[in-house]
Amino acid sequence: WLLFRLEFGAGMIKIRGGREWRDLTALTFHHETQPMPGPFSRTAHLLPRWFHKGEVIGNHVTQLGVTWLLFVPVFSLVTDQSWPMVVGAVAAGVMVVTQLWLVLTGNFAWLNWATIVLAFAAVGVPSSGSDFSSGEDAALPLWWTVLTTTVAVVYLGLNWPAARNLFSRNQVMNGAFNRWGLGNAYGAFGTVTRTRTEYVIEGTLAENPSEEDWAEYQFRGKPGDVMRRPGQFAPYHLRLDWMMWFLPLGDRLDGWFAVLLRRLLEADAPTLRLLASDPFDGQAPTAVRVISYRYRFTDRAEHRRTGAFWVRDRRYELVPSVDLEQMHRSS
Repeated sequence: WLLFRLEFGAGMIKIRGGREWRDLTALTFHHETQPMPGPFSRTAHLLPRWFHKGEVIGNHVTQLGVTWLLFVPVFSLVTDQSWPMVVGAVAAGVMVVTQLWLVLTGNFAWLNWATIVLAFAAVGVPSSGSDFSSGEDAALPLWWTVLTTTVAVVYLGLNWPAARNLFSRNQVMNGAFNRWGLGNAYGAFGTVTRTRTEYVIEGTLAENPSEEDWAEYQFRGKPGDVMRRPGQFAPYHLRLDWMMWFLPLGDRLDGWFAVLLRRLLEADAPTLRLLASDPFDGQAPTAVRVISYRYRFTDRAEHRRTGAFWVRDRRYELVPSVDLEQMHRSS
C-alpha cells in the first residue's frame, strides 16, 4: 500500500501537472534540467526524441497501470495456486527496473533506493506446503488475530484521506494528514522545467575589483565549471546543492541564501566544507556577488570540439557586489 501510494501518487500528479507529461515531451528536458544530473544524464539527454517519448509512456504504464498488480497476491488467500504471488513479484520487478533507470540517469539522493527496498516488500514467497500449510499448530492465536485486525482497521481509517487524495482533482503532493505521519501523500516532478538556470556565487579579494578579479565557488554536485562532468553522489543527499536548484524556481531569494553569502564572506570553515572548492583557500573575500546563468548540455559535436559538458550564457547579475558590512546592515 505504501509502494502503491508512492508510485501511483507520482503518476497521478504528473497527469494532473504540466502538459509535458501529457504530450510526452517531459523527458526531452528532464535529464538536463533535473536537480542534480549524474554522469550519464547527458548521454540520456542526447538520445532520440522517440526514446524520450517511450520513457514517458513507460513511466505512465508503470505508475498508473502496473501498480494495481501489487494487489493481485491477495488472491493467494483464496487459492492454492502461486500465480498471484508471481504477478505481484513481476509488478515489483517492473518498478525496480524503472527506478534503476532513474539511478543510472540522475542523482535523486535516497529516493530511488528507498523505493526499490519497498518494491521487494511486494515479492512474496509461495507456500511450500510445509510448516504452515495445515494442522492445529498452524492456527493463529485468537489474541493475535484480534490485535492485528484492530491495527489494520485503525490504519485503514488513517489512510482514508490519503486514498481520497489520490483521486482528488486538488491532489496534495508530499503531504501528511495526521499528527503521526501515517498514510501520507507522495509524488514528485508534477511539472518539468524546460530550461536550466543556475545561480553562480563569485567572490573577490580586491578592494575595487574589475571583472577579472572575481572567482567562482564550486559546489560538489550542481553544475558550475562547464568542463566538469556531472558526478555520482546518490544515495548521498547533497542538500545545499538541491536547495540551490530550487532557488531559481521561486519568486524571491530565500532567507537561508543570505545566510550562505554571509558565511562565505566570513570564510566560515563548516560552510566551506560543504563546497567542492574554495578559490581563496580559507581567506575571507572582500565581497561576493551572484550571477544568473542559463545552462544546457553540449551536443556531441560541441563536446568533441571543446571537451565541455555544458554550455552556459550569462543572463544578469542577481546579487550585486556586497561586502560583510553591507550584509550585516541589511539583516
